[in-house]
Amino acid sequence: MVSFIKVALQTIKVFIIFTGCTILFYYGIMWVSQEYQNYHHYDAPEGAALKVSSEVKDENPGWLNRLILFYLNGE
Repeated sequence: MVSFIKVALQTIKVFIIFTGCTILFYYGIMWVSQEYQNYHHYDAPEGAALKVSSEVKDENPGWLNRLILFYLNGE
């Protein structure tokens, strides 16, 4: 009977520790999410920023070029 009580107390202790860590992790993730929710990702760059991409207007790229692009990018 004594060993059953020890096992039950150990089980309750593990459950409380697991629950506490889970709650701590959840609120940590919620804090990080709230911190970066209002972060402006698409603001215009400041300073000496350079544009690294441009639009290419290719009216009809053809099926072979599209297939090669599909295999290269994996999309």
